Amino acid sequence: MSVEQLIARDLSPAEPIVDWLDFDFDTRQVHAGEYPDLNTGLRVPPIALSAGYVFDSFDDQVDRFAGRSIDPIYSRQGNPTNSVAEERLASLEGGTVSVAVSSGQAAISSALFTLAQGGDHIVSTASIYGGTRILFGRSFKRFGIEVDYVWDADDDAEWERAIRPNTKAIYTETIPNPRNDVTDLRRIAAVAAKYHLPLVVDNTVGTPAIIRPFEHGANIVVHSTTKFLTGHGAAVGGAIVDGGTFDWEAAERAGRSFPLITAAPRPGLGSMLDRFGTGAYARAVREAVVNDIGPSLSPFNGFLLHQGMETLSLRMERHVDSSLAIAAWLEEQPEVTSVDYTGLPSNPLYDLAQRDYAGRTGSVFGVTVRGGIDGAREFVNGLRVFSRMTGIGDTRSMIIHPLSSTHATFAPEINERLGITPGLLRLSVGLESARDLITDLRAGLDRVR
Repeated sequence: MSVEQLIARDLSPAEPIVDWLDFDFDTRQVHAGEYPDLNTGLRVPPIALSAGYVFDSFDDQVDRFAGRSIDPIYSRQGNPTNSVAEERLASLEGGTVSVAVSSGQAAISSALFTLAQGGDHIVSTASIYGGTRILFGRSFKRFGIEVDYVWDADDDAEWERAIRPNTKAIYTETIPNPRNDVTDLRRIAAVAAKYHLPLVVDNTVGTPAIIRPFEHGANIVVHSTTKFLTGHGAAVGGAIVDGGTFDWEAAERAGRSFPLITAAPRPGLGSMLDRFGTGAYARAVREAVVNDIGPSLSPFNGFLLHQGMETLSLRMERHVDSSLAIAAWLEEQPEVTSVDYTGLPSNPLYDLAQRDYAGRTGSVFGVTVRGGIDGAREFVNGLRVFSRMTGIGDTRSMIIHPLSSTHATFAPEINERLGITPGLLRLSVGLESARDLITDLRAGLDRVR
């Protein structure tokens, strides 16, 4: 066929895909949220380093400030680079809308401040990240929001005692650290539904590559994107994802008020629920909390986040494979008294881990060595590949002693109930060779007496 004949056939290129909803997870983690650059044809969405945005007209400015337009006014509310990460994460988690913020702590705070105010109450499962417990016990307390803990999530009577008329949310984590004691989300979601409460779930350690909380009844998901989602430890960030599933009107009828979502902010303007439907909660987070308090994400860190998510499933596969091998090896070592990894058949939560997590419970877990704190010190000081540092979810493996760091300010009786003992170490298994990591751990254990 001649060139002229080919031209005559008018075989114009197919239109680019803009909606990745029906594609597989691995495809969406690469493409969801991206947009074509019409100026230069850049393949990778660029970093939009601009504090503000030009209005199309006087009326466009009026509409944006009146809340009739979703276009941003200022980068405190949103940024094109961060929007790529937000849309991608919402797609991977199976939510409606995501809001990126400056850190994981900012995500937890923004998520819950949208639901609760001074005089309100939150119920949390007891086993959660130590930094979150500090946040609840210090800053939330100063703001007049009380938090109570449920120690046995299977105990209906304990939930009954904990939940009050002014309770505004239930909070939990998929895979709590440091002890990897996975959560039965279905059970907690049933409790939340019974009491007309939104269930907020931190999926930092799980990630949507392992478990998607909305599929188990959660209503809101939060992340420290600093960890596995970004994956390389070079950028701090956080995110809130709205599942779009909570019935705010039914909650109001049941006596639970969420004014930032269901009340009109001013005469002539509908509520967030009226205007944004299944994305109402996320819009309230963005407009009424993040915009006001200001924990916005740097677009540079947003760029690193959506770049990191492109390889999430591949990295998590390696993280988990290595963790399973290392946890099984550690369990056989004479210097080790216990390994807290629910992917092991010996763990009491193994059946739950198989049912909801396919036995792949992340790469953050606890190991207890003999000799108490002295044994822990010798073990940690003998390591050369594991980095002695705080943090999890990095390409690099890390270790820390919780009792003297993340849990150092807690009362002894609280740490005892949480299982934070003098000999407990938290491991975060990275992407190095499992063989090399085991060799390093053996060298550390050789120093334990």
